[in-house]
Amino acid sequence: MSDKKPPVIELVDLKKRFGIGDASHDALDGVTLTVERGEFIAIMGPSGCGKTTLLNVLGLLDSDVDGDYILNGTNTTLLSRRKQAHIRSKQIGFVFQSFNLIPRLTVLENVAMPLLYKGDLKTKRLKKASAILKTFHLHEREYYMPHQLSGGQVQRVAIARALVNEPSIILADEPTGNLDSNASHIIMEELSELHKKGNTIIMVTHNPNLTTYASRVITMLDGKIDTDTFRLPSSQSKHEKIPLGDMEEIQ
Repeated sequence: MSDKKPPVIELVDLKKRFGIGDASHDALDGVTLTVERGEFIAIMGPSGCGKTTLLNVLGLLDSDVDGDYILNGTNTTLLSRRKQAHIRSKQIGFVFQSFNLIPRLTVLENVAMPLLYKGDLKTKRLKKASAILKTFHLHEREYYMPHQLSGGQVQRVAIARALVNEPSIILADEPTGNLDSNASHIIMEELSELHKKGNTIIMVTHNPNLTTYASRVITMLDGKIDTDTFRLPSSQSKHEKIPLGDMEEIQ
């Protein structure tokens, strides 16, 4: 008997429709996709092609879909919203372009927030949050408020928050979209290191330069997968800084 583990993600004929009647359109139109453990996937495509909708479905933020979404061997489309939320809190970490930190909470409290849903005691939550902030060299900033940080520091806090639950899957939606080239370079190096440690990373981006970090590049068009290319990440130990001139306007 083979000891090979099943794919971390399997999508079969996934469809998502917005609107009613003549005003309706298919944001996802029959997407079939298999993601193996430890892949770093970059998803690209024009605005409105369905890439962010796909990321929301993968993150169990949008379950109103047709087709099958099998996550670590479990068909999530057959589960209640409550069970989906339980799986999401344990297996999936999110990194958003807009950071989504809570302004009135300190850095430490923001990072500890996902642990609240696991029922951990406050002391345990803060201890875990402090430990992961150290790995991102943010330990001296843990009692700062979000507005006291630079854009790059805020995004690193957001990544720390995404990882505090030790998820196996990281979903990143335009993680460098609001950052300058130097901060973008730092964030992508952080994600690259996480990939090397075995995390599965799925990243939506408009920036073709970011695909040099990925082991697989998927382009979408009109709710479908248009191309799916496997590649070796750059062999260079350090990537060149990401030029802002190649950034498309984020819509």
